[in-house]
Amino acid sequence: MDRENSVSSFNGVHYFSRGWKLVRMPGIRRFVVIPLLVNIVILGGAFTWLFYRLGNWIPALMAQIPDWLQWLSYLLWPLSVISIVLVFSYFFSTIANLIAAPFCGLLAEQLEGRLTGKPLPDSGWLGMMKDIPRIMKRELQKLGYYLPRALGLLLLYFIPGFGQTVAPLLWFLFSAWMLSIQYCDYPFDNHKVSFPRMRNALRQHKTANMQFGALVSLFTMIPIINLVIMPVAVCGATAMWVDRYRADLVRADLR
Repeated sequence: MDRENSVSSFNGVHYFSRGWKLVRMPGIRRFVVIPLLVNIVILGGAFTWLFYRLGNWIPALMAQIPDWLQWLSYLLWPLSVISIVLVFSYFFSTIANLIAAPFCGLLAEQLEGRLTGKPLPDSGWLGMMKDIPRIMKRELQKLGYYLPRALGLLLLYFIPGFGQTVAPLLWFLFSAWMLSIQYCDYPFDNHKVSFPRMRNALRQHKTANMQFGALVSLFTMIPIINLVIMPVAVCGATAMWVDRYRADLVRADLR
C-alpha cells in the first residue's frame, strides 16, 4: 500500500528525469545505441537543414499577418519561430520513431526485465525480428490517430491572427499528448495491450502523461540535446509503465 501511494505521487517530471538515469544503466546501454544513431541521423540532419531555411520562411509567414495586427509583430515573430520548430521537431521525431520502433520496443522490453526481474517471453533480438510486422502495424495505428488531428491544427495556422497566436499553444499541447502516446506505447505494445485500451489507460493519469510529453517535446526542440532524447523518453515511459500500469493490465490479461 505504501508503495502504491508513493507511486501515485510521482508525476511526469519524475519519470522524465528518471529516464536520463535509466538510459545509462549497465546492461541497457547496448540497446540504446541503434535508437540513438537513428535519432542523430534523422533529427540532426533535419535541424541542420531547418537552420538554413528559417531565414526565408519567417519573413514569408510574417507577411501573412494582416495590417491591423502588425503592432503585435514583436510577439508574433517568436511565436512563428516556435510554431515552425514545434511542427518540424514532431514531424521528424515521428519519422525517427517509425524507423527505430523495433529497437525502441526492444529497449523497453530489456529495461522492463531489469526493473521487474521478470524478462518477457520471446525477448531479445530474435523475438524483436518476429514482432516487426506487428510493431509496424502498431506504428501505422498511431499515425492514423495522429494525422487527421494534426491536419486540423495545421489548418488553424491559416486563420489570420488566431493562427499565429492560439495555434502554437494548441499544437504544443497536442504534441505533448502524442509524444506521451508514442513512447508509452512501446512497453504497452510489448504486452500486446491494444491501442484503444492503451489510450484509455493513459487518460486515467493524463496530467502526469501530459507533463512527461511536454518535457519530451521541449527537449526535442533543443539542438544537440534532442539527438539523445529518444532512448531517454523510452526509458522514462517504461519506468512509468512498470510503476503505474503493468500490475493492473498484466493481471487483467491473466484472468
